[in-house]
Formats: sequence, C-alpha cells, structure tokens
Amino acid sequence: MFFASIFSSAFNIRRVGPLVLLACAIALGGASPAGAATHKKQSNTAKSKSTKSLKATKAGKKSPQAVGKSKSAKTRAQLRRAEASNRTVGGRPAKLTKAQVKRMSKKQLLAARRAQQASMVAAQPERVSFGQAYGLHTTADELDLKSSVALVLDQDTKEVLFSKNSQAVLPIASLTKLMTALVVTENKMPLNEVLTITQDDIDLEKGSRSRLMVGTQLTREQMLHLALMSSENRAANALGRSYPGGVNAFVLAMNRKAADLGMRDSQFVEPTGLSSNNQSSARDLATLVNAAHRHRIIRELSTSPEYQVEVGNQPVQFHNTNRLIANPAWEIGLQKTGYITEAGRCLVMQAKMAGRHLIMIFLDSSGKYSRLGDAERVRKWMTETAPAGVPLLSVPSIGVPSISAPKVTL
Repeated sequence: MFFASIFSSAFNIRRVGPLVLLACAIALGGASPAGAATHKKQSNTAKSKSTKSLKATKAGKKSPQAVGKSKSAKTRAQLRRAEASNRTVGGRPAKLTKAQVKRMSKKQLLAARRAQQASMVAAQPERVSFGQAYGLHTTADELDLKSSVALVLDQDTKEVLFSKNSQAVLPIASLTKLMTALVVTENKMPLNEVLTITQDDIDLEKGSRSRLMVGTQLTREQMLHLALMSSENRAANALGRSYPGGVNAFVLAMNRKAADLGMRDSQFVEPTGLSSNNQSSARDLATLVNAAHRHRIIRELSTSPEYQVEVGNQPVQFHNTNRLIANPAWEIGLQKTGYITEAGRCLVMQAKMAGRHLIMIFLDSSGKYSRLGDAERVRKWMTETAPAGVPLLSVPSIGVPSISAPKVTL
C-alpha cells in the first residue's frame, strides 16, 4: 500500500501505462516473503537434482542426461556396424549378421539394406553397347546425330543421301521382328489360326515382361500385329514356335531369306531380337525394310497407332512403340523400333518427305528418345536443305570412309 500510494500521487495511471504497472508488480513480488520463499525452493530443488546426479554417478548409475547420451552413442554404433556390413568383401557386399539385425531398429535395418543394395549395383561393371565398346560414338557428323550408325537413302533411286558407320555390324534387337514378319508373311502361314502363349515363350534371355499371360490365345495375325506394333516378344516367339519344325526351322528360314536378299552382314539366332547374336549392318537393314515394305500387311500392322486384344477375358490396350506415328508432320509407311543394352536404341523407317520415299536406319542411339530426335534432325535437313523432287548431289562430310558408299542393293 505504501508503494501504491506513492505512485498514484506522483503519476497519472493513464500516463504510466500497463508496462510500468507490470514492472512494479514484478518488483513487489520479488521483494515479498512469498517470492523469496519460491526462489529459495527452486534453488534447493536444482541443488538436490545435481546432488542426486553426482551420487548416482559415483554409485555407477546413469543420470537421465547420461542415459540420453548413451542412447545416441548406441545408435551411432549401430549405424557404424550397418555401414561396415555394407562394405564389399571380395567384390561383393557383406551380408548383415543375425546379431546385427537383432540390435537394429526397423528404420535402421531398412536404411542398411538399401545401402547394401546400392553397393551391389555399384559393384557391378557398367554395361555398354557394342557400338560404345567399338568406339563408334566418337564418329562426328554434320547433323550431330546421337546414333552411332545411320543411313538415309532414296528408296526409288537407291541413292545414299547420308551415311555414318553404315558398314558396322551390330546387334539389332527387335528390328529382328521385321525378318520374323517377312518369313511368316511370305510362307503364307494361316493368319486366322489360333496360337497359344506357352511357357516356352517366356523370355529367359533378358527377363523382359509381357502382358500376354501364359495360356493367352490369339490368332496369328493378332500375334503379328503385337510383334510389329508393340514389339511383343512372346508374340514374336509364338510366331516362330508355330512354324513347321519349330523355332529351329524358323531361324533357318530367317537366315535363308537374309541370304536370298543379299544381306551378307546379317545373322539370326531367334525370332524376337532379345539375343545380341542377332546382328546386321545399316545397309542390310535398308534391304530388309525395302523387302518388308512390299507387303501391305506389314506396312499396316507396323504403323498401327494402337490395338486392343482379349487377355484372360479382359481387354488389354497396346500402343505403338514409335511416337512419330502420332506426329502429323510424318508420313510413315513402315517402322520398327528395338532396344537391348548391347544394341542401344534402334529405329528403322520408310517415310515420305520432300517429295521422296526414304529409308532411314538409326542404330545404337545413346538416349531413350534420341533416335526420334535423330529422325527429326534428318527430316529438318531434308525439308530445309534439299528442294522437293531434286536429288541431293552431296553427302554430309562425316569423316568416315562410308560417306562415298555406293548405292545400296534393294
């Protein structure tokens, strides 16, 4: 009351404001016997905790703070053990022991196993295509193509317009299916005959997936459609397996047809292209594209945008693997894509542009979409550099002997 009377007489409460009154209240509380008792009690409590912690330490017990540090140290030790378990031994990552697994939490165990998987991937040697191994990607060209092998020629005059490493013999992946289609078509296999997907059609070479389940029944024409348009491996194998004499006889027929066409650089060992032993050159593939283009069914099925079939009583939609089919700027008469690691990204097409019918071959492209980009570069070069209907008299200078290659026999 004494302090209150002094402040009320010396100042106007409205002018003093709440902050000054609050300060006064704090001062009064701190100076009061109750405030002093509270402060003393808090001080005694802190001292008591410190004394207990010291006694516990002397007695060999851990204080709460020490327990927390101990848990952190234990976690770090577990992580170090997990890290050590991921170190490779003899080129392979070591496995976690049962004792290590038991001591680790679920989160730590998951992190350790992910690190182990990553180290396994890192320990594996990088796989490269044959073209990369041969150094073909070091070849420069004026169009700056990402494909290590390319060939563009006039289908009617057989004139080579562009050539890059076209003599190189490489794996051709699913471009193989063009030869598969050619053998099926020219041997007049019944297109309405129903074929069944079996265990023999499952890919054991590369472990590729398929939406055609074992037991799926489709006509030979439907199998041919999916093999050409969507590059369906099981469908292609079923076409070869259903040939008189089986796959072995079918492969003989493929190689016999290649010889008849004069494809001296080519060999086939199976009908899908999954094997890297299916090999050819850009020049031979130009011959194959020209031969396949003569058949209407191969032209139509390979350029179909999409197709739906019944698989297990359910409709399944398949799409063309070549995105250029849906591009109105392109007039494509036949196409086929292909990919396995050994072959890189591949693409062959027959297309009309600048008033000419062209055959285009792109092998061993280094990116997922780069083969399409290479095709666009060639189209731009053809439409902007070459007047429509006028033969090109020059070939891009690309620094390899094949630039002056003679006309390809089609």
